[in-house]
Amino acid sequence: MTNSAVREYVEANRERFLDELKELVAIPSISTLSEHQADLRHAAAWLAAHLREQIGMDTARVIETGGHPLVYGEWLQAPGKPTVLIYGHYDVQPVDPLELWKTPPFEPTVVGENLYGRGAVDDKGQMFATIKALEALKATGGFPCNIKLLIEGEEEAGGASIAQYVQDHPSELAADCALILDTGMVAKGVPTICYALRGLTYLEIEARGAGHDLHSGSYGGIAPNPIQALAWVLADLKSRDGTINIPGLYDTVRPLSEQERATLERQSKQLAPGLMQAAELHALPGEAGFSVLERATARPTLEVHGIRGGFVGQGAKTVIPAVATAKISLRLVANQKPDAVLELVRQRVAELAPEGIELIIHEHHGGEPVEVGLDAPVLQQAVAALEEEFGHPVEFERGGGTIPVAALFAAVLGQPVVMMGFGLADDNVHAPNEKFYIPNYYHAIRSVAGFLSRVGG
Repeated sequence: MTNSAVREYVEANRERFLDELKELVAIPSISTLSEHQADLRHAAAWLAAHLREQIGMDTARVIETGGHPLVYGEWLQAPGKPTVLIYGHYDVQPVDPLELWKTPPFEPTVVGENLYGRGAVDDKGQMFATIKALEALKATGGFPCNIKLLIEGEEEAGGASIAQYVQDHPSELAADCALILDTGMVAKGVPTICYALRGLTYLEIEARGAGHDLHSGSYGGIAPNPIQALAWVLADLKSRDGTINIPGLYDTVRPLSEQERATLERQSKQLAPGLMQAAELHALPGEAGFSVLERATARPTLEVHGIRGGFVGQGAKTVIPAVATAKISLRLVANQKPDAVLELVRQRVAELAPEGIELIIHEHHGGEPVEVGLDAPVLQQAVAALEEEFGHPVEFERGGGTIPVAALFAAVLGQPVVMMGFGLADDNVHAPNEKFYIPNYYHAIRSVAGFLSRVGG
């Protein structure tokens, strides 16, 4: 029920809406780099002021945490009506390698129908679309239901602060459902609802050998080499066929229904060429017996993200390093718990430790997997809003990524979570030249307005 007044308002204000998004994207709110703490506070203050002054929320404030601040807003003047908790994040990924960007990452640039800039689609563009939907509703008759917003600045850095806040303030965040715009679409023009996300365990393996670096002429062949040890361990953790060799890991994986597997097989045939093109890949290897999207969304994975150790400078230096580290993550599926999987990894790594090498596991962060039943009434209201906006049946998809707060809302607050997505496969999320397809920005605004109208009845 996206009424004509909302559509007319969005159209009349489309340039301003885009300019405001550019202003937000221009703030370099990189949560993993300490030198950007002031930028994160700037982004939080900017959003709180916008919610108060432009949207007219009853309450909009910056909440201090042990990490980066949260932004909370509410409007609760619809007695008897449902309450929707809207979530988003204002922090972004680092921009390196900077030389691969065609336009400066924090100078938002429109090229054709795309807005380029770090955070344009993940998640500033999608999050801000929910705020602009609220503005459009307020200006054309008022909010149809009660609204709460919780926007964080640590999603890209583990989300520890929001996790603590949700656990400590369940009554403040009580709502009938949660709405998250932080996922994608299976194809341009095809409205998409994500009903499942994988969990995550992120860790670092530290390998220690000698008490200091050694001369390879004196100790080569007799001293343990931490880099070589890590290479052996990593190779043993995952076979070339994609199988993860951690005893017990697959025991808790819930088998998919035949219908789910068939859907993922169909979607794989549609999306695999685009995935390869967007990533400039020539193949999509992995576990045998599973389609591309089943491997990417419904199977656990283990990936190596970085290895550090030894000498990598210009020229030569013949040393055996004393220490080397590898950062890895495991994506988890329904019924798998991050803490339990971490313990399995600890046990397996201890078994694989080469002679003379001490292996130490450092936990970084994790998140629970989440699934929402397709028959949930609030999900069907989202389906109706999206299908009205796009004139196309909704596609249901499983997501391969992790949004820890979605599982928190479901587990701690008991809320069904609606995940609408407006990102495209070629939007370069977490990569150089991130962009947001501008027509999807306006689709998102109108879709959220239509959804909230339906929730409010």
